[in-house]
Amino acid sequence: MTTFRRDFNFNENIRRNISNNIKKYRMKSGITQEQLALDIGKSYDFVRRLEFKKGEVGCSIDTLYRISVVLNTRIDKFFE
Repeated sequence: MTTFRRDFNFNENIRRNISNNIKKYRMKSGITQEQLALDIGKSYDFVRRLEFKKGEVGCSIDTLYRISVVLNTRIDKFFE
């Protein structure tokens, strides 16, 4: 079986988009960074860096899922 490299357009800014959207939906929900951190079981510093570093700090799918539950936002909204 012959395989070949297929060409895809991957969004190079996806982590930045996720970071921006976490902040957007957190603020829309009226939740502070401190409260979000407490609700998802992470440190305030982690949440602060996640939003502030604009994609330089990533998170696991489990953490993203927890954030989506706390913010009552579908997880796919973070990828827009």
